[in-house]
Amino acid sequence: MPKYATNVRFLVKEGELDACLDATKSLPNCGELNCYWYQTGDDTIAVNSIFESEEALMKARPGMIENLNQIRHLLKDISPELGITNPISGPIFDEK
Repeated sequence: MPKYATNVRFLVKEGELDACLDATKSLPNCGELNCYWYQTGDDTIAVNSIFESEEALMKARPGMIENLNQIRHLLKDISPELGITNPISGPIFDEK
């Protein structure tokens, strides 16, 4: 069974970047093997998480949503279609 990855992009409200970066440091692990939060632009952050399997990712989703709820007030909509997140997930087919 392959490992599974998920990546989520967020746009931070103007003037809230420092608060958002600080808040993410206290969010608990939801069962990820590895979890990386990173800044991708002036007001954009993303999180990349690696799970043992797709089942482990699905089991972790409630906790990940709870983590999102802790920073939701600091985020703005990416678009009307996406809302405040732009998630993508899939099986890992190559690991170096």
